[in-house]
Amino acid sequence: MTEHPPLPSFGENIRLIRVRSAEEAVPYRPSFVGAYQTVWTAPPYREVFYPYEAESVLKRTLDTQDNLTLLAVRGDTQVVGFGFAVPLASRIDVSRNMQGLLPVQHTFYLAELGVLPRYRKLGLGRALIDERLQRIDSRYSHAVLRTSATRHAGYELYMDLGFDDIGVYMEVPSRRLDGNVTTDRRLFLSKVLEHGQS
Repeated sequence: MTEHPPLPSFGENIRLIRVRSAEEAVPYRPSFVGAYQTVWTAPPYREVFYPYEAESVLKRTLDTQDNLTLLAVRGDTQVVGFGFAVPLASRIDVSRNMQGLLPVQHTFYLAELGVLPRYRKLGLGRALIDERLQRIDSRYSHAVLRTSATRHAGYELYMDLGFDDIGVYMEVPSRRLDGNVTTDRRLFLSKVLEHGQS
């Protein structure tokens, strides 16, 4: 097993932690739910998630073998950011779009990333991406993620971190702030992992 350096800390008493089980997540769960809901109501997504839906995202991730669940925590339990990753093969809804494009069994999916608006510009988003990439097991040669098809700051950050726009899109149903359900177009970006290069 690869030894990883400790997770970084930030100003304002913020640190990154890795949560490995539902039991470890208990003290952070209520704050995570609020953070998750807040992050997705902001542009470019403007989506509504009910508390049970946010909890199920956390539970599904933690129930996935080899998951990487990182939380940016302020003080003892206030979640101000999150970054989840799972093996792509564990997400059939996403992996079917990558068949023939990426080696699905050897690709990790960076599933969720969010930072509360007040805590942006501290480098948390970049750190949550970097830390997940560094902690992906060497059995995996690629990472893939979905982002809004509308170009925004997140897209530029991923490009700066060495991701490639692979020109594949996916329509995702989304519940809007007004209660209507519409679809969002998400763009796939991929990266060859350094430990996967020969």
